[in-house]
Amino acid sequence: MGSIHLVTPQTEEPPALHARAMDNLKYIRETMERATAFTNVSGWGLVAIGVTALVASLISSQQKSFGNWLVIWCAEALVALLITGWSMDRKARAAKMPLLSGPGRKVAFSLSPPILAGGVLTVVLYRAGLVNAIPGVWLLLYGTGVITGGMFSVTIVPIMGVCFMALGAAAFFAPPGFADWFMAAGFGVLHIVFGVVIARRYGG
Repeated sequence: MGSIHLVTPQTEEPPALHARAMDNLKYIRETMERATAFTNVSGWGLVAIGVTALVASLISSQQKSFGNWLVIWCAEALVALLITGWSMDRKARAAKMPLLSGPGRKVAFSLSPPILAGGVLTVVLYRAGLVNAIPGVWLLLYGTGVITGGMFSVTIVPIMGVCFMALGAAAFFAPPGFADWFMAAGFGVLHIVFGVVIARRYGG
């Protein structure tokens, strides 16, 4: 009688423990990025923007032509953009977090459309001779962008956006001579006040 040999089915080796652990960590990290508020908004960066805006409002108030006024504020917008990028990158590096994380991209994409719309409307209003409406449009649309982008950030950011929108709405009904006051109050004072609060509560 021949001997009987039992054949055991071959099974695949389970994945390495290290690989499974890395997959789990990646999943947890991505989930936290989607659920966690974006806190890379730099409070001190906002303060710096507010200071430069106050300087811009002082210089622009002394201009006799709207063209010069517009050039000064366009230069200020460029300076503010550079400060924002540098300060947010610096804060993200200090916290060892990716600047363009999931929430970070949502903030950028939510803020960009109102800013671009403001640029287009500036050209339209300038060509139509409705230059007195430009400060109100800027404040209103900037506030809109801060609110929509702030939905993915800490609670105080949308509140800042509401304040900008309120100033923008008020600027439409104020005499033209108050334009620089509204610009200073919005892009200057609001940035400084909220920037200090963010810096103290959310790590710089």
